[in-house]
Amino acid sequence: MSLVLDASAVLAWMMDREDAQEAHQALELLSCVQSRLALVPALWLTEVINGVIVAERRSLITTASAAAYLGLLETLPIELDRKQSALIGSPVLSLARAHNLTAYDATYLELALRTNSALATFDRKLAQAARAAGVPIFGDS
Repeated sequence: MSLVLDASAVLAWMMDREDAQEAHQALELLSCVQSRLALVPALWLTEVINGVIVAERRSLITTASAAAYLGLLETLPIELDRKQSALIGSPVLSLARAHNLTAYDATYLELALRTNSALATFDRKLAQAARAAGVPIFGDS
């Protein structure tokens, strides 16, 4: 089964999770992604870069650690979804309405549904919506 990564999942590789179980899950996810293709929507990189900028501004990371993190991402087999955003607009809108999600989160859910993939996320609301839609969540037993 394919895997869709949301920004919260990969940002956990840059910043420590306070919850020990989530920290362990983040490491498991990184190990998994190192050996298998993961899918991301077009907005993913923008969200990741925003997370890096916010972490730098809050002095949670240094510019050197940000560069190392972005270098790591470049080495991973992460594939950008090539479907034109105009073609997924209606399904994303429907999912956002049905599950009370942002358009951003609904984009990850739409990609997971369309590609029959599991979803890796630390966003509890997105995970709940994905489960309700029948999408497996990485790390669920």
